[in-house]
Amino acid sequence: MGDAVTRLNLGSVALRLRLALRAANPLVVAALLLCAAALALLAWVLPARERLEAERMLARQAARQPLPVAAPAPVADNVDANLALFYGALGEQRHLERQVKTLFALAAKSGLSLRQGEYKSGYDRHARLATYQVTLPVKGSYAQVWQFALLALRAIPYASLDEVSFRRETIGETAVEARLRLTLYLADPRRTP
Repeated sequence: MGDAVTRLNLGSVALRLRLALRAANPLVVAALLLCAAALALLAWVLPARERLEAERMLARQAARQPLPVAAPAPVADNVDANLALFYGALGEQRHLERQVKTLFALAAKSGLSLRQGEYKSGYDRHARLATYQVTLPVKGSYAQVWQFALLALRAIPYASLDEVSFRRETIGETAVEARLRLTLYLADPRRTP
């Protein structure tokens, strides 16, 4: 008997709904359908926006974290001593392979997908130092990319972050493709102190 009552109630509700739709103005029905579509779109867009805001907040927090401060180098009174301190702060070419491995390890630690990088060595004869440019194409979230960049600069103090570019296939995609170009400044082994 309960099933019959439920079927009767559902049948009467369906009949009332059909009668109300026939009596309603077509513009009102169209407006209601548009409102329903807008609510569905909003329910789809809001979670993606919240994820994007969370990533931006993580990136801001990572940028605000203070870098560990090394003990200040003693201030020298003469130019030669200052120059010696400058050259002493440069990296060594013999450890170059280890530094590149460090970059790949930091990318993995940050959760980034890292393909093969591009490498270019150079020499500045006026400054008498060698340079090694490393261009790394990575894929991950904004927060992961910035975390990697900051970790790399902390781990390799004689590196500079020269360029960062981002690309995203679609707006709703959380992963971005980024390209980071770092330059490592290295002491010239031919230089005599």
